[in-house]
Amino acid sequence: MWKRDEAVKPVSPPPPAAMPPPASAPVGAAAPRSDVRTNMEKDIVNIGKSVVIKGELNGSEDLTIEGHVEGTIQLRDHVLTIGPNGRIKAQVFAKAVIVLGEVTGNVTASEKVDIRDNGSVDGDIVSPRVAIAEGAHFRGSVDMQRKAAAQEKPAAKPAAQSAPAAQPAAQGQAVAR
Repeated sequence: MWKRDEAVKPVSPPPPAAMPPPASAPVGAAAPRSDVRTNMEKDIVNIGKSVVIKGELNGSEDLTIEGHVEGTIQLRDHVLTIGPNGRIKAQVFAKAVIVLGEVTGNVTASEKVDIRDNGSVDGDIVSPRVAIAEGAHFRGSVDMQRKAAAQEKPAAKPAAQSAPAAQPAAQGQAVAR
């Protein structure tokens, strides 16, 4: 038994010594793959400074834009970050929008719009929460719809549909007079 314990102890020191060689190993080694898994769990995509996109941009992961985008951006269940170098001329639909660069166009967010220092938005904002930092630029209108109000609006439509049915009865009463 004494010898088995000694055999176990030398086995545990080599794993820490084995960690540095995979870090210097080429791409595709075990350590970088675990880093890739970590990045995949975050689901964040970056569009670099030199990238220009014209058209429709849809996604199902968080997005950071440092380049130029013109058209429409739809990330309905995710966070859109416009970096300090980002220049957007688009209609934006996202869960949350963080503006550090420039946005020209309407911004609709289901949770929050945050215009940080030196950020700029020229367009209308529709979101239940809006934050505009000191030093930020904003020109447009703000509609801070609450989630409860958004849910009441569809309920109001069926009531409006039942109202026309009540009008003929009211007209019938008016005719009877």
